[in-house]
Formats: sequence, C-alpha cells, structure tokens
Amino acid sequence: MCFPRSFQSGVVDNMTVALASQGLPVTKEKVAKMHAGTLRDPLCDELVKQMDEAGIKESVLLVPDFTYALKDSTHTIAEIIDHHKEVVDRHPGRFRVLVGVDPRWGKDGIALFEKAIVDYRFDGMKLYPPCGYKLSDDLLYPYYEICAQYGLPVLSHIGATSPVLDFEIAQPIFVDKAAKDFPGVDFVLAHGSVHYPDECAMLCNNRPNIYVDVSGYEAAGTAALNTLFRRGINHKILFGTDWPVFRLQGRQIDLVEKLTKEGAFPETMSDADRALFFHKNAERLLGKNTLKSPPAAADRG
Repeated sequence: MCFPRSFQSGVVDNMTVALASQGLPVTKEKVAKMHAGTLRDPLCDELVKQMDEAGIKESVLLVPDFTYALKDSTHTIAEIIDHHKEVVDRHPGRFRVLVGVDPRWGKDGIALFEKAIVDYRFDGMKLYPPCGYKLSDDLLYPYYEICAQYGLPVLSHIGATSPVLDFEIAQPIFVDKAAKDFPGVDFVLAHGSVHYPDECAMLCNNRPNIYVDVSGYEAAGTAALNTLFRRGINHKILFGTDWPVFRLQGRQIDLVEKLTKEGAFPETMSDADRALFFHKNAERLLGKNTLKSPPAAADRG
C-alpha cells in the first residue's frame, strides 16, 4: 500500500459513517482493516487475473503523488515510480502508466518525471490538485511542455477525495487556461460522471483537447452515465473503474457487466460509440506517444 496513512484514515472515516448509518455494528478499526485488505496486490497479479476474466487487454495505472502534501507517506514518489516500472516489466503489454509528480518539488520533480517518461517509457501524467495546486498553475507548465513534446495525455483527479485534502481547488474549470495554452496536450478529467458532470461536459464540448473519464461511477450509480452519454460527447468519454477503490463492490467483470445490467447505455447509443467509450478513445489518446509510435516510412529509409 502506497497511500499515506492520513489519506486512508480519512477514507475510513467516511466509510464508517456510511456503514453506521445503516445500523451496522462497525468500528473504525474494523473498517480500516477491511479497507486495507482491498489495497493488497503490490505487483498487480490479482488485477491481471481479473482483467483476463473480464476481457480487458490493457489497463492504465495511475500514480498520484501525495508525498509533498502528506508527510506521513510510506514511500517517496521516486520509490513508487520505480515500483510501477517493476509491475510493467512483470506483465508485458498489460499496463500503461500515467505518472504523477507534485509540481512543488521543483527541478528535481521535473527531472524525475522526465526520467519516468523517457527512460521508463511511461505514458503520460497523473495530477492530484486536492494536494494543493490548480491545474493551470505555472509550476505545472514545464511538465505540460514535456507532455506536448512527446504527445502525452494529462489525467487529473477532480472533485472530492479523502477529507484530509482540499476539495475546492479541484474544480474542472481550473484546467481551462492550461488546455488553451497547450492545445497539443489532451487533458482528461477523472470522475467526471460523478463530480461536476455539467461543467465537465461543457468543457468537453468546447475545448477540443479536454476529455472526461467515468471512473468512480460505482459510487453514483449508472443513471449519471446514461445522462453523460446523451451529451453529444461520446468521442470524449473514457471508461475506467477506479480499481481498487471499489474492489469491495466486485471483480472487474462485475463492474463491466453492471453497465449493461443497470442501464448505463441509452437505447440509441450505437455499437461504435460503445467501442469509443470502452477502448478506442483511450487508444487514440495513448497512441499519440511519439516515444512508442513506430517511425514513419520516410524515417525507416
């Protein structure tokens, strides 16, 4: 587990309140033990089994950097990045990695991010504004320049999270300036079917390089997804489950099948749009990575 203890404690507080409200005899200690059990799969062996079961060829691993904001982190961000390289090497062809570095680490952080991209061949950037920065903060611009240079996407958490962090600073509108200043970088707003869906849809409709992912839809139910699919932005919506956060709600196959069983897809939604949602939108964004793209015919001589 790489989540800081304070982050986990805040999540457990909310889980305890929710369970207690249903009359269940729970204590924070019991919930903490249950929650910790969902986070144990250090080399993603169990995740790969679940991917195979659900027919998922590739998954994107997200590496948020909590280490600057939360000083009780159990590992440095450099150690966490190295560990994800080990996971990718262990399961060839199964994972893409979006790597996070808090922009307040200064030049060392920029160098670490570039190493992850150039040497480890990771696939883009993962940001976590609730740690204390906005998506258009000037400190992030050197990172965006690297992403623009190599054709990499930037995925950011938006909205609420563990109560030990700030929510207000994680509004989707704060990406607007960065998206305008870096038209060659694709920005993905994570959890956009749950947090600020109207604002996310507005941005996707009007900024060519802004996308939304639906991870966390399990918390709000599939009705919100159905609404999102009616916004005319199916070419901008990316599938995600936010595993292992919702591991208690089932395996990957359960989370995928839930979409059809609970009416996430409008009756008028075409198979082509479903394919965009499940994999083609993500493939299109990740396929722009110039460090992984095959050379053009002229370059091959």
